[in-house]
Amino acid sequence: MFCTLQTASTSLYDCDQCHRAKEREISTTRNRLNPDEKDIDIIATYSDTSGHVRLARLKMRDLSDSWIWENPTNGNSEYQKSSQESVESFPTDSSIEDNPKHSIDERKPEENKVEVPHSSSMTPMKIKRQVMRQERKKARTAELTQENRETNNHIVSAAIKHTEEFDTTVKGKYSIWRREYENPNSDSTLKLMRDQIIMAKAYANIAKSKNNTVLYEALLKHSSDSQRAIGEASSDTELHLGALDRAKAMGHVLSIAKDQLYDCLLVERKLRVMLQSTEDRVNVQKKRSAFLIQLAAKTVPRPLHCLPLQLAADYYLQGYHKKGNLDKEKIEDPSLYHYAIFSDNVLATSVVVNSTVQNAKEPEKHVFHIVTDKLNFAAMRMWFLTNPPSRATIEVQNIDDFKWLNSSYCSVLRQLESARIKEYYFKANHPSSLSVGSDNLKYRNPKYLSMLNHLRFYLPEVYPKLDRILFLDDDIVVQRDLTPLWSVDLKGMVNGAVETCKESFHRFDKYLNFSNPLISNNFSPEACGWAFGMNIFDLKEWKKRNITGIYHRWQDMNEDRTLWKLGTLPPGLITFYNLTYPLDRGWHVLGLGYDPALNLTEIENGAVIHYNGNYKPWLNLAVSKYKSYWSKYVTLDNPYLRVCNLGE
Repeated sequence: MFCTLQTASTSLYDCDQCHRAKEREISTTRNRLNPDEKDIDIIATYSDTSGHVRLARLKMRDLSDSWIWENPTNGNSEYQKSSQESVESFPTDSSIEDNPKHSIDERKPEENKVEVPHSSSMTPMKIKRQVMRQERKKARTAELTQENRETNNHIVSAAIKHTEEFDTTVKGKYSIWRREYENPNSDSTLKLMRDQIIMAKAYANIAKSKNNTVLYEALLKHSSDSQRAIGEASSDTELHLGALDRAKAMGHVLSIAKDQLYDCLLVERKLRVMLQSTEDRVNVQKKRSAFLIQLAAKTVPRPLHCLPLQLAADYYLQGYHKKGNLDKEKIEDPSLYHYAIFSDNVLATSVVVNSTVQNAKEPEKHVFHIVTDKLNFAAMRMWFLTNPPSRATIEVQNIDDFKWLNSSYCSVLRQLESARIKEYYFKANHPSSLSVGSDNLKYRNPKYLSMLNHLRFYLPEVYPKLDRILFLDDDIVVQRDLTPLWSVDLKGMVNGAVETCKESFHRFDKYLNFSNPLISNNFSPEACGWAFGMNIFDLKEWKKRNITGIYHRWQDMNEDRTLWKLGTLPPGLITFYNLTYPLDRGWHVLGLGYDPALNLTEIENGAVIHYNGNYKPWLNLAVSKYKSYWSKYVTLDNPYLRVCNLGE
């Protein structure tokens, strides 16, 4: 008898010895399952691992449980029946399909049964393996469900915590909704309309050159309409009603213009001309803006002009000019804390003095030496006589009373007598500032040759009995006690100052002309710059090193202004070269007069803050967020300030 057989096993025996061993191993099992079954000779065909077809002869009783019949005869019906009974002996769970809404974890243990398909070809071994696989699937499903539930709980908890910590308060004038959260296309229509106007102007020029009057007028009309619809808008939400309709109408006209006039080279040429024209207009506006800023910075506002006039009038009318200076002993006592302030601005000087005294631990030990010009001497003295700071000593001097400060001794005064300098600074027929740029305008201001500005280079002559003095500009505010500066060891240096160089900024090459051999042979272009405005000077060391003589020598060599532009910082950098001790940056914070992006924490922690630049705190140009640091030291209830409307 010849039969074709299948086996659940993955391999067959390839040799007779192996096959006979297997026959002996399984013969007993077959006899036990079917003791009454008639023995049958079976010839089995199979393929070995090498692909060759092989034949094997065996008895029916030698078949194992893993062998099944493809075309079973009646003789093995009882064997199939026993297999069927084994399949049915495994209970099934119909509730899995009937009630899918319930999770696996919610079912009772007795209901967790495995469904096994009925098949006449299933053996107990295969059924057992299938049951085990389904049990593993069920366990893995339960595990993944639990993990998913834990993950969801974690996400929900994190979201709740984030919501609780969310800060919706408004900070300053800005809310937490910063620009990165804005719609990136919030001005798409506005940009489109502006681009349309540019193209309309280009096509209008081409249409005019080709005598296409109808299209030329249509382009100009729609361009004007679009410009009116845009107005002063900076985003789509600010556009006038109907702006989108204007854009659509303009698009239609541009489409017609493109069909009739488009020439790539011609359009490119027109756009280049428009670009060049726009750049020229921008440059003119920049120069005009620079001129107006410089003009506004140097012009005295009406209230500030009123104040010294009122003070000077009362100084003479009320007899204050007959009073002498008090506390002459303190004025020359080197054991006290002495300050030098050279200014013609009464209000600014009062803020410097008030802020210093209010933050001083021992104000009675502080002495302020104020030097002003003849025009403002009466007003300055009247202010401090009627508004004396608490327990501090004030001395007000007139620079014209320094008889030793004359043209034979002072280089700046001697240069002022030259015809060339007078022509540069004071002649009305000199070229307009708009034609020479903002830098020239700045340095052509006579202030840079003012002796009040250059008096800082004569400190030992002005105060011969003092050992140390702290120089302060009139555009600073003191926020901390400054007495520790008198204890700083300057390491034999003359000047203690805060350095201003950061990376490549504010180094010597920014201030000096290194193309001149006198500069390049004596100084390093990488040397770090420092700031005037708050400087502690050792006057003993100053005299020893003849600092004033060094200043005179270099000032004489720069009479033709080829070594540096005018001002006091460049000659200061030269005069105190290798003689400046760097102080901690916290002593002097600069930039409040030109940089609106300074760190507010750094400003608030600074001992001295400096409004260097054009945006002085007493001008309307001032940066609004910095103005309060200065204005809180202004005595707004003063009758002179009220009369001149300075309290508004």
